[in-house]
Amino acid sequence: MCRRLISRYCYWRGTQAVFGLLVLACALRGESGAGGANPKSLSETGLYSDFAAKSIAKENLMYSPQYALWSDGAAKKRWVYLPPGVTIDASDAENWIFPVGVKFWKEFTFGERVETRIIEKTAPEKWSYQTYAWNEDQTDAFLVGANGSRNHCEIAEGVKHDIPGVNDCKVCHEGDGRDVILGFSALQLSPDRDSLAPHAEQVDSTMIDLNYLIAQGRLANLADEFKTKPPRIQGKTPRERAALGYIWANCGGCHNADDPLASVGMELKLPLRPDSSGQDSALASVIGHPSKFKIPDNGEDPTYRILPGYPEHSSLIYRMQTRNPIRQMPPLGTKIVDQEAVDLISEWIREDLGK
Repeated sequence: MCRRLISRYCYWRGTQAVFGLLVLACALRGESGAGGANPKSLSETGLYSDFAAKSIAKENLMYSPQYALWSDGAAKKRWVYLPPGVTIDASDAENWIFPVGVKFWKEFTFGERVETRIIEKTAPEKWSYQTYAWNEDQTDAFLVGANGSRNHCEIAEGVKHDIPGVNDCKVCHEGDGRDVILGFSALQLSPDRDSLAPHAEQVDSTMIDLNYLIAQGRLANLADEFKTKPPRIQGKTPRERAALGYIWANCGGCHNADDPLASVGMELKLPLRPDSSGQDSALASVIGHPSKFKIPDNGEDPTYRILPGYPEHSSLIYRMQTRNPIRQMPPLGTKIVDQEAVDLISEWIREDLGK
């Protein structure tokens, strides 16, 4: 219930002040904790076989999503632990259901390690969330309190990074009756990677992908079509593919047909199909669609979610490139504009859609 309220207020009011009040309300209702005692230091979480040498335990598998989430320019590393003998239910290619015991780590680096986040499935419909902040000499990282650590360290002139609290994590990682791991899915792990994806990470032979999970028998009920033709965003041009892929990852986690914001009627998590079926109807909810949000200082000109040929009249672009806390999107998790993505999507609107 709290997530539903938070999501709707983040969209309709766009204010982190309101968001903060709702998080506090969740905490007062006792919904902030993960349950159970968490290790006090990262070295005790099972990620490393030799912490001093920073050697990763062999059972923890490294991976890289093809459409990375923007985190103010942080470099990231990610690992997953899948318990022996269990499988991921991939019957819905867009919404995998993970087995109990699966565990994800994500390390954030701004020149040096700053934090490592952990998400672990502890029961059929329950996840735990922990964040560990690295100390100054990088010898260990220690558990951060449930409320996180605001303005933890400076990452750019006048900009300080926030380490999220438990309820911050829940906003993005809890869906209605489904698991939400934004960077570990059929599309994100597809070997048919998008070379134009903003902030594309270098993939090497130590990282797993969709083919690895198939070969190891770790995916149950995956549609045969995705075994022979890996999923991809169906763009009419390479630029459109990259733009829609970025939007799918960075906006579609909330703006989709499954979560509370479905009532807004803006689908940014495009359906995965071997062809473009279903994609055009989803895009119709955005392209050429009037926006209730009005771009400030735009006079009497109408605002659209995306207006073909005119990024300056597209609310999606405005909200991506503002860091006014009342108006920005995403509403949390970033304080620096992703200019590379703004430029890409503006060019797509101006050049590809404007033809």
